[in-house]
Amino acid sequence: MGKDNIKILAQNKKARHDYFIEETYEAGIELFGTEVKSIRLGKVNLKDSYAGIHKGEVFVYNMHVSPYEKGNIFNKDPLRTRKLLLNRYEINKLIGYIQQKGYTLVPLSVYLKGSLVKVELAVAKGKQLHDKRQAIAERDAKRDIERSFRGKAY
Repeated sequence: MGKDNIKILAQNKKARHDYFIEETYEAGIELFGTEVKSIRLGKVNLKDSYAGIHKGEVFVYNMHVSPYEKGNIFNKDPLRTRKLLLNRYEINKLIGYIQQKGYTLVPLSVYLKGSLVKVELAVAKGKQLHDKRQAIAERDAKRDIERSFRGKAY
């Protein structure tokens, strides 16, 4: 099989700002037909979404999928809880992380991999205010260095 073409449909940029990303996982997501059509049109929002484990299964909460315009009676609740599809080994590993203090599951992006909708799930640890300030300072310093290199012609 060739290289999978990946098309990113939505990203949770705030998550990278608010959390230290420890590990990422690729998960499938259980969807209905009208939700898939809506997601393919890019009508998905990950802002304020998070994932959790309930009875040995992983779910994503507060992921907003806008109703499909032509879906009428088949449309589902935009903020409904959706099941993530991971294998048992990955779920057990996530349970081990979550039981440690300060770790949480955060969806980073929703994308198409071939014809399948996938979610990039991260095990993350919350940043303190001083950590955020340090990250901003490092990013600004890096930007200044890039500017100075671009300005010089050799």
